[in-house]
Amino acid sequence: MDLHLKDKRALVTGASRGLGFATARLLAEEGCQVAVNSRDEAKISAAAAQLAAETGGRVVGLAADISRQAEAAKMVARAVETLGGLDLLVCNAGGPPPGPFENFDEAAWRKAVDLTFLGNVWLIQAALPHLKKSSAASVLTITSYSVKQPIPNLTFSNSLRAATVGLTKSLALELGSQGIRFNSILPAWTETERVEELMNARAVTKGTTVDEEITKQAAESVFGRFATPEEFATAAVFLLSPAASYLTGVMLPVDGGMLKGTF
Repeated sequence: MDLHLKDKRALVTGASRGLGFATARLLAEEGCQVAVNSRDEAKISAAAAQLAAETGGRVVGLAADISRQAEAAKMVARAVETLGGLDLLVCNAGGPPPGPFENFDEAAWRKAVDLTFLGNVWLIQAALPHLKKSSAASVLTITSYSVKQPIPNLTFSNSLRAATVGLTKSLALELGSQGIRFNSILPAWTETERVEELMNARAVTKGTTVDEEITKQAAESVFGRFATPEEFATAAVFLLSPAASYLTGVMLPVDGGMLKGTF
C-alpha cells in the first residue's frame, strides 16, 4: 500500500530512543523529511545521524525541552524553517516517574503535568498555524493503554495520559473541518528503555527480578510477549499518513490483547 508520505514534513518529539525513534525511522523510510527532538543535544544529534545513515532520508535533530512553552515553540519554528513547512506532528515524551499517589507533592505533580500533558498543548499550539497550510495535516499523540485500564503504581501516567486523550478527541472534533486529523495510540508494554526502567522499579518494589516482572507482565498479552517498537511504529505511521484520511479522533490500542474490555 502506498501511504502517500513521500516528501511530507514530519516532526517527532521524544525521538532519541524508543517509540519516537522507531516512528521517525519508519517515516524516513517512507520518504518523509523528518525533524526529531529530545532534550539532550548530543543524544538527538546522534539519533538523527543514525536515522539519516540507515534510511538515506533527510533527518535533522533539534534539542528542546517541550515541557517549557517557549522552548517548544522555538523548536517547532526551527523545524518548520528547516523542513519548509509541516504536515505531520508526533507528540511524544518520556513518561513521568512511577509511584503511588501519596508519594508525590505539588512540585512533582506540576512537573509531571508540564511534561506529560502541557507539552502536548505547547507543541500543538505552535504547530497549528503551519498545519493549517498543509493538505495532509495529521497529529498523533502517544499515550498509553492505561487510559482504558489503569496500571498499578503509575498514578501520574494514568491521570495525565487520560487528559491527553481528552485533548486529542476534542481537537479532532474542533479542527476536522479545517482538514487537520488528530489521533492517539495507546501502547501497552513495548520493548523500550522506558519499559525496562519501569520493570526495574517494579522489581525493586516487589523484591523480584526484572526478568520475572517482564515474564509476568508479558503473560497478559495473548501473544505472551511485549510489542516491538517497530510494531508500534507501523500503526503510528499508518494513522499519520494520508492513507488514513478518514480516520480522526481514533484512540487505537496497540496492546497485544492486554486490554480485556470490549470498548
